[in-house]
Amino acid sequence: MMENPTAHQRSKHPRTPLAGPYGHPLHPTLVTIPIGAWTACLIFDVVALLGSDDAPFLIGAQWLVGIGLLGALAAAVFGLMNFMTLTPGTPAHRTGLVHMALNLTAVALFTVSFLLRLGDDKQEFGTVPFILSLAGYAIVGASGYLGGKLAYHYGVRVADEKTQSQGFL
Repeated sequence: MMENPTAHQRSKHPRTPLAGPYGHPLHPTLVTIPIGAWTACLIFDVVALLGSDDAPFLIGAQWLVGIGLLGALAAAVFGLMNFMTLTPGTPAHRTGLVHMALNLTAVALFTVSFLLRLGDDKQEFGTVPFILSLAGYAIVGASGYLGGKLAYHYGVRVADEKTQSQGFL
């Protein structure tokens, strides 16, 4: 290994193979769990808000927030592994910091939403947990944009152009 590797060379070799092989990091795959769960949660909340029998949907929404939180924890572990490969002071590192801060904020909002849902009467729609989930979901959207920028613009843990070109030969 080189004495002073570039950021691109470092991103090819994570500190642990658990982060996934170069070109196939696990973090982008794992983020689909919280995003999917939280999307379904909001759908369940809207159905409960508009429907007459709220209980099944409110219970389902509570479960979905919890599943999303567990999925976010797993995604965060692998995202942190990817983040550790970035050279401090670079645009990619700064983008990664904002991406992480937004995700932590969203997780905090969903955690409060989950805790409030635990105490809610499942016969009545809870406005505050719903608003917290909406805010958290909007933040996840902004964070996802930055995650896409890390992968597609900066190429963090993604194959270089020479490797990518093999798919077009």
